[in-house]
Amino acid sequence: MEKESFEDDDVAKILNRNFISIKVDREERPDIDEIYMKVCSSLTGSGGWPLTIIMTPEQKPFFAATYIPKNDNMHMEGLISILETIAYQWTQNKKELLTIGNKIVATLNAHHQTTSKKLSTEILNEAFSLFEEHFDHIHGGLGSAPKFPIPHNLIFLMRYSYLSNNKTALNIALKTLDSMYSGGIYDHIGYGFSRYSVDDTWLVPHFEKMLYDNALLAYAYIEAFKITNNNKYKNIAEEIFTYILRDMTSNEGGFYCGEDADSEGIEGKFYVWSKDEIISILGKEAGEKFSKHFNVTNKGNFEGKNILNLINSSDVELETDFLNNCRNKLFEYREKRVHPHKDDKILTSWNGLMIAAMAFGGKSFKNMTYINAAEKAANFIFNNLINEDGRLLSSYRNGRADIKGYLTDYTFFIWGLIELYEATHKAKYIEMAIKLNDDMIKYFWDEKNKGLFLYGIDSEKLILRPKEIYDGALPSGNSTAALNLIRLSRLTGNYDLENKCLELLEAFNEEIEDFPIQYSFSLLSILFLQNKSKEIVLVSSCDDSKSKEFLNIINEKYNPLSTFIYYIKGDKSLENTCSFISDYITIDNKPTVYICENFSCKHPITNINDLKKLL
Repeated sequence: MEKESFEDDDVAKILNRNFISIKVDREERPDIDEIYMKVCSSLTGSGGWPLTIIMTPEQKPFFAATYIPKNDNMHMEGLISILETIAYQWTQNKKELLTIGNKIVATLNAHHQTTSKKLSTEILNEAFSLFEEHFDHIHGGLGSAPKFPIPHNLIFLMRYSYLSNNKTALNIALKTLDSMYSGGIYDHIGYGFSRYSVDDTWLVPHFEKMLYDNALLAYAYIEAFKITNNNKYKNIAEEIFTYILRDMTSNEGGFYCGEDADSEGIEGKFYVWSKDEIISILGKEAGEKFSKHFNVTNKGNFEGKNILNLINSSDVELETDFLNNCRNKLFEYREKRVHPHKDDKILTSWNGLMIAAMAFGGKSFKNMTYINAAEKAANFIFNNLINEDGRLLSSYRNGRADIKGYLTDYTFFIWGLIELYEATHKAKYIEMAIKLNDDMIKYFWDEKNKGLFLYGIDSEKLILRPKEIYDGALPSGNSTAALNLIRLSRLTGNYDLENKCLELLEAFNEEIEDFPIQYSFSLLSILFLQNKSKEIVLVSSCDDSKSKEFLNIINEKYNPLSTFIYYIKGDKSLENTCSFISDYITIDNKPTVYICENFSCKHPITNINDLKKLL
């Protein structure tokens, strides 16, 4: 529509004569996108982008559509006809259009009431049964094409498997992770994942790469590494981080939004190869060997070219040095092509996700490069995306940051800060997480019906103030908030936060119970609530090598529902944040570990082997 209509003189004349045209960046204004997408779904039965809304000056919509051709065709009325008809109706039947707008707003508000309901003890098992029912046993993932990664589904299945000893749940997650990596949705030359696959085998992607997908997928692959100890998953996560640090990180440390699917007006042109091209770059012998490995043929698998993939590859054991050498040569060649456009906005929310992934990866792999990158990105937000009143802001570009943060800006960044604390054990990160969490409650909490609104009480007032718990391509703000609340509660000893988590989930529980696999990030909080709490505290008189030995043992273990505090005696910042922590002491002046379940601690541990056994 941009090229066909909005850059067209005929359309422009009609728009400028009769309408005020507003183009919305849905990443900068997710509140507007959320509300008017609901309008479109209500009026047409479906949604999508591009989204076209026509509304009154009071923001009340009376027309919605997705793609509209410029001119009438056999299937659809054209934009010119629609605009001319509506302009005429506005002068002749304005009252009727205003009535339609009022009815739509009233209906939307009526649908946004929540009803509190106690959590079901069976919801986790019901969710697993639905995942199993919808699982594609051949290609991994859920359902058929198009297929989206939805990493939080896989994180839930891995944690559910760990706690219930359900091997099927783990197999579903690992099969999906393996299949996605093998497919063309993964960039086998420059690394990183595309948004989704248009087919059910994960071969042909929509070539757009987004920061949030790669953050959540990296987190899922790290979790797979920790539960299986298979280095394949570690390597994939590290490749994702290589892509992000090389191509998607600003000089100041913030992470960019994403890269477009097309270059030179053709989708995927940057990423695909002919076999002749590969042979000419690598040479005959190496080129043939590489082509066989990545299913490259003369015919191609995408519009006469090849998307590199490992689907059904019979030759998966090529030497690492050979593969890396070939990849490097092809990468250097590809770098000379016209690159897809990079969206260099820096969003607080998506940066929070990548901070969480980098910190988790740095801790899990003992790699300070990732932890340092996460800290640098967090500092970028502290320095550029918090205003003089302490209000978190949403978006930064070219020195401009003036949009007040939305719920996910708070919840995703708080998640990142919790992971940073557990990776660095610097009390300032947990202090900031608590402050932002308090602000989140202040700006977003619904005192009447519980739960959290999408935008703050101090933000621009729109026709609707929605609350959302549905976890789509991204976890919702409410589901992430629930998990943050319970983790902060366990880390600080403030059990009012756990009660707030329960209130939040119960406000949406009727919706969650209807079809729980659409709320997989909420299920992570329910896992926490329905299983024994476990806190691990390491106390030491100083940060010495013996303490780090204990630290490494604890970090190596897969304990997805435990919280861990590393307390060096005399750390006033941590003592002020975690009210109970000063009660823990060292035994015989040695590093000492306390493992506590359901508020009861086992005998203190000062011996490494005892710790390994107990963990």
